[in-house]
Amino acid sequence: MSGSAHTRLADPYRDTTVIDARAPRTNQTIVALVTIAALLTGWWWLAALMGLQLVIGLTLGRRWCLPCVLYFEAIQPRFGEGQLEDSRPPRFANVVGACFLMSATVLFVLGAGVVGWVLVGVVAALASLAALTGFCTGCWMYRLVNGECEVCDLPNVPRAIADADRG
Repeated sequence: MSGSAHTRLADPYRDTTVIDARAPRTNQTIVALVTIAALLTGWWWLAALMGLQLVIGLTLGRRWCLPCVLYFEAIQPRFGEGQLEDSRPPRFANVVGACFLMSATVLFVLGAGVVGWVLVGVVAALASLAALTGFCTGCWMYRLVNGECEVCDLPNVPRAIADADRG
């Protein structure tokens, strides 16, 4: 399956003001699976690794985000680019998830494991909700504070990307 049906309108690593709407769902699925595995096994270090991965992706970019690389290099080429959306709400959701998981890690190290597991459970529940239904609580919180954004209203988005996504 090649050809124009799978041509990207936005480069996933350079056009960071937008994101394929299915990419965050892939990330949410992986976050949900890893945090649920941590809860079921009691291996708090799994939650710590997931939190670290979120921090690395947020600070160094999508090329260093393993779920992003999986989506953009393995999944998107097979199914094509989905609808483009503002990348700020899912990025905010990742910040919230990273804060919860890194806080849980500190709590585990300090011996406050019960509170750490509560934080991991919140991330697991919200990531599962997003992965299964498409409703992202972090994205909703971002939009509640900042309002809705359209791809065509984003700064630094090439007009061809905005026009192609609208139509």
